[in-house]
Amino acid sequence: MPFINSKLSISLTKEKETLIKQKLGELISLIPGKSEQWLMVGFEDNYNLFFGGENSHNIAFVDVKLSGSAPRNNKDKMAESICELYESELSIPKSNIFITFQEVSDWGWNGRLL
Repeated sequence: MPFINSKLSISLTKEKETLIKQKLGELISLIPGKSEQWLMVGFEDNYNLFFGGENSHNIAFVDVKLSGSAPRNNKDKMAESICELYESELSIPKSNIFITFQEVSDWGWNGRLL
């Protein structure tokens, strides 16, 4: 079960939120064994983010949590694709997009650990 949470310094319209959620659903398949069927997506827009002491730029912090592990090259491709998506659809420069990947070994769902 992957979870992608995006903290964004910009406002999201419902249309953009739906589009980004849809595209992330497609991109998650870059990680072996992951699909949109189990993907959870969250957005925190208008988030007060500072970079280099300034908050006058469009910035995104994206946290990708994965149940289990994934090869580094797949995570690299996912990071590249998220940056391309957020730059083209949200006008956030790639240089202002920060992404973390967390591989979680103990993930609970439906009253038990997976």
